[in-house]
Amino acid sequence: MDHRHLALLWELSERGTVTAVARATHRTPSAVSQQLRTAQREFGVPLVEPDGRGLRLTEAGQVLAAGGRELARVTERIQAAWDGFLGQPTGRVTVAALPSAASVLLPGVLDELSAGAIELQCADVDVAESAYAELVGDHDIVIAHSLTRRAPAGTEGLVSIRLAREPLDIALDVDHPLARRTELTPDLLADQEWVGVPIGFPFDTVRLAVEAANGAEVRVVQRIRDNLLVEALIEGTERVAVLPRFTCPHSPQVVLRPLRVVDAARYIFAILRPDRAERLAVRTVLDSLQHHASRLTQGLPGSRP
Repeated sequence: MDHRHLALLWELSERGTVTAVARATHRTPSAVSQQLRTAQREFGVPLVEPDGRGLRLTEAGQVLAAGGRELARVTERIQAAWDGFLGQPTGRVTVAALPSAASVLLPGVLDELSAGAIELQCADVDVAESAYAELVGDHDIVIAHSLTRRAPAGTEGLVSIRLAREPLDIALDVDHPLARRTELTPDLLADQEWVGVPIGFPFDTVRLAVEAANGAEVRVVQRIRDNLLVEALIEGTERVAVLPRFTCPHSPQVVLRPLRVVDAARYIFAILRPDRAERLAVRTVLDSLQHHASRLTQGLPGSRP
């Protein structure tokens, strides 16, 4: 039984298409297809079957893909034990992170790990909540957010660790008439112009909650993903927006006010594939992320860059 065939079947079960597997494993689609045919000859049963224009695993293929997943976990567990024996975690750890969370977590993590043998490679990603789970195939740790206490959709079968709960506040220019209040209610926001986020992004649920409380739609004039750009678009205006409390604002001209009645918060998660969660280097980075997230939520010195 060739363990490479098990790994290939698992990759196909995770990524869904031969093209995606080829891209992730730095092979051509024809090479992946050839290896699938070789695997089928080895096991003597069909492992994949046509599914539209693509392929899907047969029941036999699913059994072997599960074996590939378990084999990967065992391999990483052995590597972790060996790293522990040597006394030092080593290797590259890739992190894909939501930019606003990354801006306050990763500087401290990079500084903490700078004296060790771990190479931390970071990427910033800002996608809809349901798309974060897709990133774990290409990154060791994905830092995502959810508007519920549960991990983002699609993370079933993955390792999900909650790093922090971050309140979501209403952001206003410091001279906005509502900025004089210590807290806001949905009725005060009914007639305001909003700078929102794309539909499907977590912060949009706050806008929906305000509309539900008021029984009427608010006026969204822009839909923007980047928090810095959101700040720029409300600065010097009477527009309002939703921004996270710990990681924004960056401009002294923008203030945050809590929203009463509506329970507005996001939950920041680290999500990983189970096999990669076994690696000592990955666990070391994860421990550092948890440490700096706790400092952030407690408002401790050094918790923001």
